[in-house]
Amino acid sequence: MNKENLHLFRRRFIPEELTSLENDKVLKFEDNLLITSWKTLNPRSDFASGISAFFLDKGWKVSKFLDCEGNITRWYCDIIDVHMDEETNTLTYDDLLFDVVVFPNGSLKVLDCDEAADAREQNLISESQLLKGLRSMNELLYTIYHGRFDRLQAVIENAVSEEKT
Repeated sequence: MNKENLHLFRRRFIPEELTSLENDKVLKFEDNLLITSWKTLNPRSDFASGISAFFLDKGWKVSKFLDCEGNITRWYCDIIDVHMDEETNTLTYDDLLFDVVVFPNGSLKVLDCDEAADAREQNLISESQLLKGLRSMNELLYTIYHGRFDRLQAVIENAVSEEKT
């Protein structure tokens, strides 16, 4: 797969939807890393744009959320499952519902575990997806709790710096 003409899609289970992210700009795509910049699909007062790093081998999408003036509001981490189709140069990621939000002051929130349970009970996600999501979230939380989240942030900051040069 290559970054040129990459077709990027997000699949949600609650609510059930498949969204083309055709307006996202691919900044980098190599090995197990995809970095995109984007503007919100629906206008919001709490953030306007962002930069996302997809750590494909980890099942994480780490996003830097920015307000309309370019100031960081928070880091938002989605737990994802990625499907790539080389033939069509398409990457679809499933949002496995588990989220971790890291605020600029270092505090964090774990969100939507109940939604993941609901999705499993309703057979919207498989048992293997639920288990994969739990394991990915556990590894992400371990990374954060052991003071290594800055390494993930640096990947995004470096991509932004490279894009500006």
